[in-house]
Amino acid sequence: MNEKEILVHACCGPCSTASIERLIAEGWKPVLFFGNSNIFPSSEADKRFEELLKVAKAFDLQVIRQEQDHEAWLTQVAGLEGEKEGGARCEKCFLFNLREASRKAEELGFSHFCTTLTVSRFKNSKMIFKVGEQFPSFEAIDFKKKGGFDRSLVMSKEMHLYRQNYCGCEFSLHD
Repeated sequence: MNEKEILVHACCGPCSTASIERLIAEGWKPVLFFGNSNIFPSSEADKRFEELLKVAKAFDLQVIRQEQDHEAWLTQVAGLEGEKEGGARCEKCFLFNLREASRKAEELGFSHFCTTLTVSRFKNSKMIFKVGEQFPSFEAIDFKKKGGFDRSLVMSKEMHLYRQNYCGCEFSLHD
């Protein structure tokens, strides 16, 4: 593999826009990975994946979709269902998704992977980096920096992308 190839855990199309744009500008060659077993219901995951495909097409990028295993994700966050958004449940969710991305990166021979989760102003990048540091190929890129979140809003509007109003899990629907 090319040293600048990177597997990008992509949570949705809107968060991917500015993240991909930045990666390409910095010389990376991204391949998108959609696992996201946390997303509920499955129709929501399908909708987010379809939006990601629009972004991938615009950038001429490959997308890999992993089959969802919502039951395994529920086991990962068991006992934390009542936690507020941004707390211990999110940390366990990040661990689940980054572990899946790390495994896929290793399986496919990528020496780098990252996540678009850091573009959101609603996600704690420091928490994501803390979780990610246990995976040797994780690149701690804060996509919020350099105006990433605002750029994602502009690009999403230009591309007519569906922007969800919750992180994805059923427990965040109540927050």
